[in-house]
Amino acid sequence: MKIVSGIYGGRPLKTLEGKTTRPTSDKVRGAIFNMIGPYFEGGRVLDLYAGSGGLSIEAVSRGMSSAVLVERERKAQAIVAEKFELLKMDAERALEQVSGEFDLIFLDPPYAKEQIVADIEKMDEKELFSEDVMVVCETDKAVELPEEIACLGIWKEKIYGISKVTVYVR
Repeated sequence: MKIVSGIYGGRPLKTLEGKTTRPTSDKVRGAIFNMIGPYFEGGRVLDLYAGSGGLSIEAVSRGMSSAVLVERERKAQAIVAEKFELLKMDAERALEQVSGEFDLIFLDPPYAKEQIVADIEKMDEKELFSEDVMVVCETDKAVELPEEIACLGIWKEKIYGISKVTVYVR
C-alpha cells in the first residue's frame, strides 16, 4: 500500500499484519479523494478510527494543513507518522477531549461496531464541524446509513467491492 497522490505520493504506507485493523485499499482511498477533492487548500482533519493513518496521511499529502488521528490499538499507534497528532485512546474518549472545528472527518469504525450515527451526533453536539465540513464514512456495503444525521445530509455514496463510502455535508 502507498500514498496515492500529493506531496507524499508514491511513498509506502506501513500496515499491520492480521485482522486487527482493516486498512482502506489504495483503490478505495483514491476513489474517496476523487469524490471529495481531490486536492485541498488547508484545513484540519479528524480520523476517528485511524488504524495505520492512511486516510489522514493521504489528506495531508493532498493539501490539508494538519490531522488528528485517534487509534487505541497499540501496534497501529507505532506506525502512524510522527508529523501527525496521535491520540492513543478509543474514539469515545477522544470525542470527549478533542476541540475546535474540523473540515474533513473520516469515520471508518470496525464493521462489527457501527458507531457512525452516534459519533456524528456527538461531534455535532460538541460543535466540531466547520461550516464546510465533509464527513467521509466507510462501511460494509450492506450498511444503510440515514439520509440525515444531526446537521448533515448525504452528498455522495458509492460502493467499491465490499465497502461503501458515504459522504455527508451540511
